[in-house]
Amino acid sequence: MQAIRRVGVAVSAVALLGVATMSTASAGPEQVDDRHGGGHSAQPLVIGHRGASGYRPEHTLASYELAARMGADYIEPDLVSTKDGVLVARHEPEIGGTTDVAKHTEFADRKKTKVLDGVNVTGWWTEDFTLAELKTLRAVERIPDIRQRNTIYNGRYEVPTFQEVIDLSRRLSRELGRDIGIYPETKHPTYFRKLGLDLNPKLVDALNRNGLNRPGAKVFVQSFEVGNLQAFKGKLRVPLIQLTSASGAPYDFVDRGDKRTYADLLTPAGLREVARYADGIGPDKNQVIPRDAAGNLGQPSPLVANAHAAGLKVHPYTFRAENNFLPTNLRSSSVPAEYGNLFGELSAFWAAGVDGLFTDNSDIAVASRAETFPRR
Repeated sequence: MQAIRRVGVAVSAVALLGVATMSTASAGPEQVDDRHGGGHSAQPLVIGHRGASGYRPEHTLASYELAARMGADYIEPDLVSTKDGVLVARHEPEIGGTTDVAKHTEFADRKKTKVLDGVNVTGWWTEDFTLAELKTLRAVERIPDIRQRNTIYNGRYEVPTFQEVIDLSRRLSRELGRDIGIYPETKHPTYFRKLGLDLNPKLVDALNRNGLNRPGAKVFVQSFEVGNLQAFKGKLRVPLIQLTSASGAPYDFVDRGDKRTYADLLTPAGLREVARYADGIGPDKNQVIPRDAAGNLGQPSPLVANAHAAGLKVHPYTFRAENNFLPTNLRSSSVPAEYGNLFGELSAFWAAGVDGLFTDNSDIAVASRAETFPRR
């Protein structure tokens, strides 16, 4: 039965990719609202979370390209800095789990324990490598126990620079006949600022050089911290998104002794304050629709309505097909790596009124969106 189920999942995934590709090929830019103007239209956004990381190792050009080909409106690079000040795409500055650096004996002495946002972390760090050194490494699957199929791509792809991601989005925009947006996140900005590798000016410079720092450019900039988003005021002319977590607080708040938490930011008063410097929020999906004590998907919270009342877009994260990441009542089995009912979860969030969402499975999200918001 397990083998039969896995074959069925694979066939379904291929079929979904076909549906998404056909839908994308026939859809014009007018079918998708980028919400820069704050209005409402027929379709919310599909954001390729770290690319198509359900199918390729995350934050690789292959992952970003696949997400775009599956129909994603935006591809999302997390940005960290190299020793020589180049922005590269990695989930974290620590790269032991996302590259083959541990196999490079020439870098064995680079392994260090550092304090990252108040937590001791041991590994290899992008700020200890020049870009040329990072380019000798290759990406690997971050969660191989869940995404064993992705491991066949281990060792095939480089760590991309932000400029390479921008160049890819432009090439694919020409090839696919629609604008592929970019949705960069500044990772651990306080950490990098204290190292003398401030991410903000590098990001502003990159957008300026590429003609993307302008109203109407298909760009969002996001951060889990508050101060660096506020520092973009007067420097960036693209929408800013305040990310939030289901627990804890922005690290820049913690660092300066501010007692406010992410929960405080999401109260009606907090949302009005966020709207003074940002254009939207990127909440943990459980902040939009909480799960009950048994882990089942519950009823929507007031967050979407409250955010819209404050003039903010809502782009929750992260929607993934594997049972491990789904509510209990939408899982297909007790096997974490098998696919569950992502369509069911997506339907609930479209109905809750979100303006877009981050997903590792752009093909499924695009197919679900097409069913929920049919073209007229």
